[in-house]
Amino acid sequence: MNRSRFGTDTPALEARLGARLAAGLSLHSEATHPDVGERLRVARERALERARTGRQPAAAQASATLGGGPVAHLAGFSPWRERLALALPLLVMVAGLIAIDRWTVRERVIAAADIDAQLLTDTLPPTAYSDPGFVEYLRTAPPP
Repeated sequence: MNRSRFGTDTPALEARLGARLAAGLSLHSEATHPDVGERLRVARERALERARTGRQPAAAQASATLGGGPVAHLAGFSPWRERLALALPLLVMVAGLIAIDRWTVRERVIAAADIDAQLLTDTLPPTAYSDPGFVEYLRTAPPP
């Protein structure tokens, strides 16, 4: 039997509290709006259903939750395998982000090397590119 730190029986205390709350709600139920009464009725039915499923034996409860959660606890799988199955998509995503980062850095290096190669093989000296009049020349020059 469950005992609280005050030495009383916890289920009996919960039952008394529930009975007092139900009596108070029933006493004032006539004064509530019909919508509120309907919502209270639905909430009461849900609470009763939860209480019924809470009283089921552990085996029946385990079979009821087999397909209900985000990851079903399958027979034969240990907890570390379930954790690995949960962490695997995260690891794949991180690896993909690292691969994308390396690919973009590589593409930038290739583009910079291509520009450098064009500058070095061009007929103009590199100092011509730093001349302020060269920008004006590029704007007015006809395309090749």
